[in-house]
Amino acid sequence: MTAQNMLHIPAAPPAARPSHDPLPFCFVMSATPHASSTAARFVSVDEIRTRFSRAMSEMYRKEVPQYGTLIDLVADVNAVALQADPDLRQRMNSSGELERLDVERHGAIRVGTAEELATLRRLFAVMGMEPVGYYDLSVAGVPVHSTAFRPVHDEALLANPFRVFTSLLRLELIADAALRAQAAEILERRSIFTPRALELIAQAERDGGLDSSDADAFVQQALETFRWHSDATVDAATYKALQQAHRLVADVVCFKGPHINHLTPRTLDIDMAQADMPTRGMDAKDVVEGPPQRACPILLRQTSFKALKEAVRFTDADSAGAHTARFGEIEQRGVALTRKGRALYDELLGLVRGIDSAGSAAPDYAHRLQQVFTQFPDTHEQLRRQGLAFYRYRLTGQAQASLAQSPAGADLEALIDRGLVQAEPITYEDFLPVSAAGIFQSNLGGEEQKQYQAHAAQQVFESALGARVHDEIALYEASEQQSRAQVLAMLSGATA
Repeated sequence: MTAQNMLHIPAAPPAARPSHDPLPFCFVMSATPHASSTAARFVSVDEIRTRFSRAMSEMYRKEVPQYGTLIDLVADVNAVALQADPDLRQRMNSSGELERLDVERHGAIRVGTAEELATLRRLFAVMGMEPVGYYDLSVAGVPVHSTAFRPVHDEALLANPFRVFTSLLRLELIADAALRAQAAEILERRSIFTPRALELIAQAERDGGLDSSDADAFVQQALETFRWHSDATVDAATYKALQQAHRLVADVVCFKGPHINHLTPRTLDIDMAQADMPTRGMDAKDVVEGPPQRACPILLRQTSFKALKEAVRFTDADSAGAHTARFGEIEQRGVALTRKGRALYDELLGLVRGIDSAGSAAPDYAHRLQQVFTQFPDTHEQLRRQGLAFYRYRLTGQAQASLAQSPAGADLEALIDRGLVQAEPITYEDFLPVSAAGIFQSNLGGEEQKQYQAHAAQQVFESALGARVHDEIALYEASEQQSRAQVLAMLSGATA
């Protein structure tokens, strides 16, 4: 039986949860210390997140040596890009983006049960990370749905925008009932968190934070959840059966923990990085996922080196094999799109991908993508004036030097035209479901499947999570509106 016919994509989403049982947004401890003397000793959640992301990077570099090569490659590409474009350097420096560039990472993990997902939500909350967005990857034949844990406030993002794309296995998509039951039973037996990690999570929730010593202990204990284990928890026959259902099912079910499967640095020129990967000994993905190359980057573009084969020991006596899941990824982030801009993006992407069932694997995909996206405006002025992308507004040095001469109540566009207000693109902090699925498929060795009608189960996912996910576009809207209000308030106060 093939992977495709062992998976079943349901024809309709599950029934809605009763309206009298709403889920809350998850609680996250404040990054600002409390006034009490007890809370004053706590380190900020931003600092805990930074310590964890650094420890994760060090661990992954040891586990996957090519990750270190990837980091070096990205650093070299970014240096070239900044030297070649002084305006880009100036914009990133003034917005605070330059300082976060070298520390920026996103990781990805996959869990198997609702309990695992809900506990991860609590673990990430200790680091000031909240679930943002819902992604149904069944649109491309991958049996998971996901969210991204990340900071949600502008100041926290500038401090460290660490993100973890977190997927929950959808066992109901395994068509074989016996295999489905077996997978559920295997997952039920395992515990992916250390007892001390659970104690520290509960302590942080109870006390409102962690001091420096407990924060370090938390980082080390939490790291164990993400560590690679070469000993499988199943025999070779079970592994093979789950792999035939879908390679990702075997990856989630057959090991002691979810193991981080990639850790992604941010580049300023992903096409240059893609071209250089083979020269550094990396087997690069054939195409870059996401939008085409543009003068004004939008949303997110991703590429990767292909997954490594790693030795695995099964529970059978003297039984060994290989597992393929972990890989190296690079991303380039552009401006966040409004609902109008995202609708246009999705429409154009649908036109390109609908032509050929091979999707991004089609040999002429990149050319067709570039041609179709000529319909998407490619200057920041056009994107802003047409309401296609989000921008953060601030007073220029000229305006700050002569606030008293700035017109109160003036139209924002007029202030921009006069050079008194500057519009800076708001970086897209989130992900794209079709792109994520494309990366997953290419690194799991599966063929891309053309299933672009979503069978979303967001309410089921949120029930497992124990909280609602944030609407990412609403977060960008709030950031833009806040900056607009601050600028106009400053001008109004200066001329009152």
